Amino acid sequence: MSELKESTKKAGRSGGRIARKTMRNTPNFDMLPGLTRNIPLCEVMDEEHVERIDNASMSILEDVGVVFRDDIALEDWKKAGADVRGETVHLDRGLVRELIKTIPSDFTYHARNPKNNVRLGGKHSVFVPMTGAPFLRDLDDVRRNPVLEDLANFHKLAHMMPALHSSAHHIVEPYDHPISQRHLRITYSSMKHSDKMFMGMTTSPKNAEDVLDMCAILFGEEFLENHPVTTGNCNGNSPLVWDETMLGAMRAFCKRNQPVLCSPFVLGGANTPASVAPSVAQLNAEALSALAYTQVIRKGAPAIYGHYLATVSMKSGAPMAGTPEISLMNFMIGQMARYYGVPWRTSNTLGGAKTFDAQAGYESATTLSAVMHAGANYIWHSAGWNEAGMHCSTAKFIVDAEQCAMAYRMAEGPRWDDFDTAIAAVSDVGPGGHYLGHPHTLENFERGFFMPELFDNNSIEQWQADGSVEITERALKHARKLLKEYQEPKLDIAKNEELLEYIARREREIPAADALNQDY
Repeated sequence: MSELKESTKKAGRSGGRIARKTMRNTPNFDMLPGLTRNIPLCEVMDEEHVERIDNASMSILEDVGVVFRDDIALEDWKKAGADVRGETVHLDRGLVRELIKTIPSDFTYHARNPKNNVRLGGKHSVFVPMTGAPFLRDLDDVRRNPVLEDLANFHKLAHMMPALHSSAHHIVEPYDHPISQRHLRITYSSMKHSDKMFMGMTTSPKNAEDVLDMCAILFGEEFLENHPVTTGNCNGNSPLVWDETMLGAMRAFCKRNQPVLCSPFVLGGANTPASVAPSVAQLNAEALSALAYTQVIRKGAPAIYGHYLATVSMKSGAPMAGTPEISLMNFMIGQMARYYGVPWRTSNTLGGAKTFDAQAGYESATTLSAVMHAGANYIWHSAGWNEAGMHCSTAKFIVDAEQCAMAYRMAEGPRWDDFDTAIAAVSDVGPGGHYLGHPHTLENFERGFFMPELFDNNSIEQWQADGSVEITERALKHARKLLKEYQEPKLDIAKNEELLEYIARREREIPAADALNQDY
């Protein structure tokens, strides 16, 4: 780089153009900073509507109650002063409000590489890839069962896509490892192949503890005590049930001061009323009950208002993506989370299509736009999701990540730093001229307008001359290129050895009773 600077000085203005061309041809995989949004929020409810949802949710908590199928949680709630009747916990609205007051409104995630730390909450947002796919569409666009190498490839791609702020966890399920032991290899892959933040498995309380033990090896136990480094997701069983597995995992994360997503799993019309506003009221009650419990476990622990949103086709019962009601619910949930002063999570770029086709694109773009205007903080499932989450598409993963970069640019809002020099260029060019060769254009064309790598905007003649390549093929070609260029951000040797020793010990201790390649 020093030689490049020196040659630029010698070559004068042409040297500047050479330098810019060199930079354009040099891949830059540096992660974008966490997004700070500077566009207006879309708020579809007025103050009266917000209070109406809040009141309905609090009435559900008080009068209907929420089932906590977990003896420890029931005892915790009794000690906290809740009205516990069998497994059903009736929560006074005053108690709920008092508990959720102690949830931090924002916090900073700490990555293995401090340059990749990101802030979450308020105007601060992050993009996180999809997780949980039992199938993938691979580098040849073949739908099949994944293995650990496929998961590693997705973690590598997540590491190289600038707009993705996390390597997540099990983007795809590694079927070549026993179910009972997968969480160990999944977590190690997240840590090894990227130095961005990552998610932690919550498939059982003990699995969650294993993940947090591995985080303690990587970051240090004392560091975990005051620094969020990972995220657990705890799904509710709508309507109005939290089970022992999720609550046990929640306790594991909260006790070590690590953030959890409190996520009701909404299939609108199936496990909620077949109407938008009442669905939000139920979801809100479910989320509040879990958010409040995080503070019973540990006061001040970071927690995130979560949800998974889909609406159900009344023709088939299948979940749908990209519907108008999902957008409306995202707008409303954003308002409710801000009303309570807590960060919130949503799902992004969801597709129900079976291939990476126009349906997948429309569904994903509709949700992405709504999510950005809703002001979501933890924007999960941001790359790869298709077939209602049944597979992760490699092609879609790549294009979705670029779409996130485009949304990032939009959400930053207009730039004003070059306004005066650009207005001066109007006088220079004058009527009937063009700006292509003007110094302001030469200095600003790369940042002035986003130029997608994966979309083809050439003439049809040029497109045909280049082989008539469509988006899926272009994306897969780009994915192969990225994987060839990937450079591993090496783990500290001692920490790497300690992680591998921990995995080996736990694999000896955990029965591999689950058959390999078992469907579940």
